[in-house]
Amino acid sequence: MSYKIAIIIERIEVILGGAERSMLELSTALSAVGHDVTVLAAKGQTNAQNIHILCQDASGKRVWLRSFKKSIREHLAENHYDIIHSSLPLGFADVYQPIGGACAESIIRNAASYEQKLIEAYKKLASRLNIRRILLWRAEKKLCKNQDGPLVAAISKYVARQFKEYHGLDDGRIAVVPNGVRIQRKPDSAAGENLRSQILANLGLGETDNCAFFLFAAHNFRLKGLAPLIHSLAQAQIQRTKREPFLIVAGRGRSFKYRRLARKLNVAERIVFLGTLRHVQDALPIADAAVLPTFYSPCSRFTLEALAYGKPVITTRFNGAADFITDSLYGKIIDSPKDIGGLAQAIVHYCDADNTEKSAKAIEQSNIKEQASVTRAADDFQRLYERIIQRREQQ
Repeated sequence: MSYKIAIIIERIEVILGGAERSMLELSTALSAVGHDVTVLAAKGQTNAQNIHILCQDASGKRVWLRSFKKSIREHLAENHYDIIHSSLPLGFADVYQPIGGACAESIIRNAASYEQKLIEAYKKLASRLNIRRILLWRAEKKLCKNQDGPLVAAISKYVARQFKEYHGLDDGRIAVVPNGVRIQRKPDSAAGENLRSQILANLGLGETDNCAFFLFAAHNFRLKGLAPLIHSLAQAQIQRTKREPFLIVAGRGRSFKYRRLARKLNVAERIVFLGTLRHVQDALPIADAAVLPTFYSPCSRFTLEALAYGKPVITTRFNGAADFITDSLYGKIIDSPKDIGGLAQAIVHYCDADNTEKSAKAIEQSNIKEQASVTRAADDFQRLYERIIQRREQQ
């Protein structure tokens, strides 16, 4: 059965990060299986006919939730939808999909990513004075308290636990629908070769050098754990390894601080900063393993893309995408990004080509690629929509 669906997101610029890209890819996947999908956004630029920008004339880069909510209600008064699927905490939605996880967890983990305890405490305090965060947290809390409120579609078991812990939701109000990515796109071989040549040249390496490449991709270098990763690389390099470890960093984050840290730890010659890549998939063929020692990722797209391509992943338990990883088989899960020793040992493990090959083979023989697909996510949501429609008809 096909439905008319409204998907609500704040902004449509996919360059902003994984949340926007995930919602837009989901809308495309739902359309592909026959649903009539309209995307409602507050801000953005687009020529797509199925995307409506409701608050384009509002000043500033962001729109207050109250103003956006009013614009959505005006749109809904003139347009009927079978399902209202929102990434923002709107009580009138049928599905609330908190791509960024619970507001409280986001605040706590963001503060934890600062190295100094004083700064961590300050960030927690500052969040209590951030009006935008306060309003989102209150809206989320109100939504969860309302027994007739929307179902919460958690993009990982990690996010589901957050809503149980912070809001006391029971299993009946939560549906775990793991995040998904497009797996149809194949790396551009020409772009990949050019990238490989660039990386080898920047590192002063040749094709025959015995190296292991670890790919880190993120825009927020601090939150995703680049500093502890550089510390871990420094520890790994002084150990006896079958291949020499090198780090490839992709993303638009500011690199000066991390270049300085690398020089201080004598690993600057082992790291190449690529800047923003149009398609991170083009860098995956070069990597032996993906690494994201994140302080907070509700369900990292980069992790899913790496697994879908058959690459083992090193990450932390604060990454919801760890749900897809069988520890020591498909990759390594570290308890904390601050566990420098554990992270270093994971790097050393994948400096052994036999270990890399074993993990890659295990991933290939599993169904991870299909499980990580946005098509699977769309199928899961279709079943969730059917459940909502049936419950509505029974009332």
